[in-house]
Amino acid sequence: MQNYSMNLPSYSIGEEVYGKIASICSPYGSKAVVIGGETAMSVAKDELLAGIKNTDITITDFIHYGGEASYENVEKLLADERVQKSDMIFAVGGGKALDTAKAVAEMAKKPIFAFPTIAATCAGTTSVSIMYYPDGRFKRPFFLNSPPMHTFINLRIIAKAPYRYIWAGMGDTYAKHYEATVSARGDELKHYHAMGVQLSRMCVDPLLKYGKEALDANKQGIVNNALEEAVLAIIVTTGICSIFLTSEQIIDYNTGLAHGIFYALTSYPQIEKEHLHGEVVGYGVLILLLCDNNREEFKTLLNFCRQVELPTKLKDMDILLDELDNIIAKTLEMKDIEHNPYKITPIMLKDAFLELENL
Repeated sequence: MQNYSMNLPSYSIGEEVYGKIASICSPYGSKAVVIGGETAMSVAKDELLAGIKNTDITITDFIHYGGEASYENVEKLLADERVQKSDMIFAVGGGKALDTAKAVAEMAKKPIFAFPTIAATCAGTTSVSIMYYPDGRFKRPFFLNSPPMHTFINLRIIAKAPYRYIWAGMGDTYAKHYEATVSARGDELKHYHAMGVQLSRMCVDPLLKYGKEALDANKQGIVNNALEEAVLAIIVTTGICSIFLTSEQIIDYNTGLAHGIFYALTSYPQIEKEHLHGEVVGYGVLILLLCDNNREEFKTLLNFCRQVELPTKLKDMDILLDELDNIIAKTLEMKDIEHNPYKITPIMLKDAFLELENL
């Protein structure tokens, strides 16, 4: 019999959740250092300081994470005296800032609390950091012992964030379901893997129902039920699925062809500079569904992508069709496609890419 523990996310969501900081964080100390992105820290700073006003919690400083989720930046932060003297770390920002701070906290053995300011990934609730080389190329996942101690999801801040983040976040979110269900097909699953696969449907349905309305709310900078449902799917549901699916610190069920295509495309500078992770992964899901011959889901998702203007062509990501053979070759090198119920072949990929291009 296997002995194991599961550490699942704890979170607060709403427009006044920073008022809960002291009651939730006080057991872990009184001195917090903030690590985050420059823009994120600037938009969250006043609300963070207001949330801890007249409490025992003090923010000692705000430190930029370095601009890339790299081990090089993690090492710099670990050597920073302000980090060393803190009782806990407040991670503020988007996926790369949160993942960098999570890696720092894991190595420094300090409690960490997440404050996502955009809804582009599930980084605020996962127990993994996606690490890159300094030049932006994907390196490897860094698995943590647990997710952040608590995640504070301030909908007022997220509602005012640039539209493209939640838009791209939707692509990364529904990918969780399609990649997990395909990669797990035919396997005798352990309880936690089965939980992740079954829960992953909640990464799709709320977005199909509320996604367009949530994007409209984000464009207007307002909080409504649709925005909340979309944010929960992106940040919370996907994060919980990821924890269940990677509980053995393997990626077999937590990734798949859509992410393989994304990581292959990171070799193109325009992807790193002009496009977001979930935007490209969402495109990859369309290729996955064609390779899987899942026509019904493909049609539904293609209609959704067209409705919200997520990529459906290589040109939408500034990639020329002439690059297709190179993209396919790089995709086939990715470990993300190794655990699949059937072999993914060059012909299969080429047929899927060309079919999508011609629709």
